[in-house]
Amino acid sequence: MKEGYVIRDQTKAHFITCTVVDWIDIFTRLGYRDIVINCLKFCIQDKGMILYGYVIMSNHIHLIIQSQDGKLSDLVRDFKKFTATRILHAIQNEPESRREWMLERFRNATESHSRNKNFQFWQYGNHAEEVYSLHFLWDKLNYIHLNPVRAGLVEKPQHFIYSSASNYVLGKGIIDVELADNPVIDTSKTSQFFRFRDYEE
Repeated sequence: MKEGYVIRDQTKAHFITCTVVDWIDIFTRLGYRDIVINCLKFCIQDKGMILYGYVIMSNHIHLIIQSQDGKLSDLVRDFKKFTATRILHAIQNEPESRREWMLERFRNATESHSRNKNFQFWQYGNHAEEVYSLHFLWDKLNYIHLNPVRAGLVEKPQHFIYSSASNYVLGKGIIDVELADNPVIDTSKTSQFFRFRDYEE
């Protein structure tokens, strides 16, 4: 893991990326996306997760999260372990045309890591970036929310159900998130930060 992407301050909010092994498009299936959603809800309710923003793309997810207990690394580890276990169980026990191909890829991924005995679902590392300012937070929120637009999935960020964009635009989403305050826009600088109303234009 690169030196710059280590979670040093366990109490601070971080921008986290979780990527499926070999960039397999697992989350094109509704059931697997719902497993992630349900796990996020559980972590918010029972594990002290503060969720500021998220998006579930076809082969990776982005989160901006914080730990109420000051144990962010443990929270991310548990989240990845639980989602991996549930998704692998679903692949093995529910209708899945790609079952054998996917399980072979997940099995092969364990060869370079002794930590997992049978399957590895998530790539190691989280590309964690500490949120050091409100502007940085909104920079990452905009990056997250515009992912589905850049991928050609929707025209506007709030139209993508599996992200927090609708929370910021419409005030509701499939998960309740902690809404970030709007930053003060400094038009003298080259960087442009969007506020949630900008999505409506």
